[in-house]
Amino acid sequence: MPVNGFAIASLVLGILCFVPAVGLVLGLIAFGQIRKRGERGRGLAVAGSVLSSVGLVLWVLSLSTGFASGVWEGFKDGANGTASMNKGACFDSPGGLEGAAYDFDEVPCADEHDAEVFAVVTLPGGSYPGDDELTDTAEDKCYALQAGYAMDAWAVPDDVDVYYLLPSRQSWRFGDREITCVFGNTDENATLTGSLRNDGSTLDSDQIAYLKAANTLDAALDSAPDTAPDDDLPANREWAARVSDALGVEATLLSRHQWPAKAERPVADVAREVGALKKEWALAAVAADVNAFYRHYDRTVTIEDPGTSVTARKALGLATTPPSYGDGSGDSGGGGANGDIEV
Repeated sequence: MPVNGFAIASLVLGILCFVPAVGLVLGLIAFGQIRKRGERGRGLAVAGSVLSSVGLVLWVLSLSTGFASGVWEGFKDGANGTASMNKGACFDSPGGLEGAAYDFDEVPCADEHDAEVFAVVTLPGGSYPGDDELTDTAEDKCYALQAGYAMDAWAVPDDVDVYYLLPSRQSWRFGDREITCVFGNTDENATLTGSLRNDGSTLDSDQIAYLKAANTLDAALDSAPDTAPDDDLPANREWAARVSDALGVEATLLSRHQWPAKAERPVADVAREVGALKKEWALAAVAADVNAFYRHYDRTVTIEDPGTSVTARKALGLATTPPSYGDGSGDSGGGGANGDIEV
């Protein structure tokens, strides 16, 4: 004599306690069929109904106390790989900062840590865009946002780079729409200590004014063409024009601000240097040939004196050690590699 299928299903659902109401209903259906058909499985139906009844009571209690919501959020966090972390949070990543990662432990920034969150980018809904598109978006957004969190590039150690936490295909299904931009050490075996944040929450108005002026060059310098002047002079002349315009904006910002007495002369020296640089870049922008372009470009290298920026920065209480990257050592460099974490 066969065993009733509804009795078996009721017991399974009762044990799993996944949909207890359904398990209870199936148990009651099994009782009716067993009586009519003479099938086996009454004990299974009884056990399934009892377990499902207990499960149903527990579900009602958990919904009234919010426990079920917490369990569901925990399940989603497990699928996402990490709960959402806010800007300014520091964390450890036992699996490293490259490749897939599923475990992150938030720690105080004053302690040693693997990474520091400097921006969180929320993506639109829709279907999963794919790893390549997510990586391209992360590179565009994260590198553009880092200066808003760490305005003073000189205060960021040379061994610090940008990484990003990307949604995985699995976490996307559970509503993960965040790219988390973080600072991490370029050495996978090394850590960071202390926060890298220097923005409106940590700087005074004079420091912010100086850094806004100094950072105006970044976008222009980063827009350099991939080809050398020998191969594409027009593209390089256009780049020189953008740099010249940016230097003009920097000079204006430096001249218009009311600086504290101890910083007036040092900043004025920086402004004069910026004016001289602007002139050479403007001449490079209209160079008749490659030799003329290089002539004016080489003059910008000799004009820029890192000591001028260092003196002004010291007077304003900013970092005074120039970064090692870039074409020069003044307030006009930028660079670095990149990495990503899929969560």
